[in-house]
Amino acid sequence: MKKKKSPKLQVIVWFAALVIGAILGYLHIDALNNFFNFVASAYTRLFQFVAVPTIALSLATTLSALGLKKNTGRIFGRTIIYTLLTTFASAFVGLGLYLIIAPGNLPSDLVASSVSEVPQNLGTLSYYDHILSVIPNNILHPFLSGNVLSILIVATVIGLGLAFMPESDQKKSLMNVVLGMRELLFIFIRALVWALPLGIVAFAAQLSAQVEAGVVVGSLGKYVAVVMGGNAIQFFIVLPLFLLARKLNPIHVFKKMSPAVMMAFFTKSSAATLPVTMQSAEDNLKVKPDVAHFVLPICTTINMNGCSAFILVTSLFVMQNGGVELTIPTMLTWVLISVVSAVGNAGVPMGCYFLTLSLMAGINAPLGVMGVILPIYAVIDMVETAENVWSDSCVCAMTDKDLS
Repeated sequence: MKKKKSPKLQVIVWFAALVIGAILGYLHIDALNNFFNFVASAYTRLFQFVAVPTIALSLATTLSALGLKKNTGRIFGRTIIYTLLTTFASAFVGLGLYLIIAPGNLPSDLVASSVSEVPQNLGTLSYYDHILSVIPNNILHPFLSGNVLSILIVATVIGLGLAFMPESDQKKSLMNVVLGMRELLFIFIRALVWALPLGIVAFAAQLSAQVEAGVVVGSLGKYVAVVMGGNAIQFFIVLPLFLLARKLNPIHVFKKMSPAVMMAFFTKSSAATLPVTMQSAEDNLKVKPDVAHFVLPICTTINMNGCSAFILVTSLFVMQNGGVELTIPTMLTWVLISVVSAVGNAGVPMGCYFLTLSLMAGINAPLGVMGVILPIYAVIDMVETAENVWSDSCVCAMTDKDLS
């Protein structure tokens, strides 16, 4: 039997691919950049392709196996508790930095000139529209549209339906088909992960070329410092403290889950990264399959640490520029709004930006500020998504520890 590549060697290969890609992208050779854009898009599409069935099959098969057993409630309870604790922590870190750094207002002419940068069809969306989009009106639409929350609802219904279904030959046949599909999917995922170094070269080259061309360079100063600083504190201090509180070694957990965190950074999608997150949790971190298959699909959708901080900080910044007085009750109210909104946000690229835009449109805030932020959101989104997946990994590790 072929020896499996060790997690340590995998990280070294991925890091080498990252460096090579960054160098090639910095050269700014048009032919190479076009090729890397194609490869990066192809890899993103492939991971998005497997992400949707991964979410559905993992959650459905786990629920069907666990049913109403004692562990089901415990796993779900721990997942919700750790998700809310880490998400609220992230929002309060963002609020604290906002008060300390105190970003000033943007020039009014800059805000006015940036209104055209805001996607107009998104500015008219309300939060009610967002909630309605989660409720499926047929079984195929969530899968065709890639709506993660809707997929979770459908998978949960199917999984619980299988759990309550009386034992029969029909149930056994149905379960064999579902489990066989899941195993086939995981084989495909392992093949994608094996070939991922080429994708990392392309992702790194793409980012390096964008930075060299000035596409993602911004100068919003204190606002950017608050957003990035909050992400850094949550990533390197707050989440490791949660792990230490459960007697887990943060460095060990991060090393094992680093492939998923790195993948999240480049894809900017928690959902697209889910296959790698699950593979890393099971194969590297040795999390129990039942826990990984249950916790991670849920966390991919509701555990959005980076998103909660972005929604809060950006909303305060936009409202401040609109002349709203930011009192303590107002800020605390928006902490709650940001957490609830983040929990309901889909783990897709720019999901937090679109949701914040909808919230700001709903209160008639100056959307031109969102246009100013848009050019630098590409980098913010990368950092946020990496933090989200790191938080998912921590919640999964802590839940597995509690059930040991």
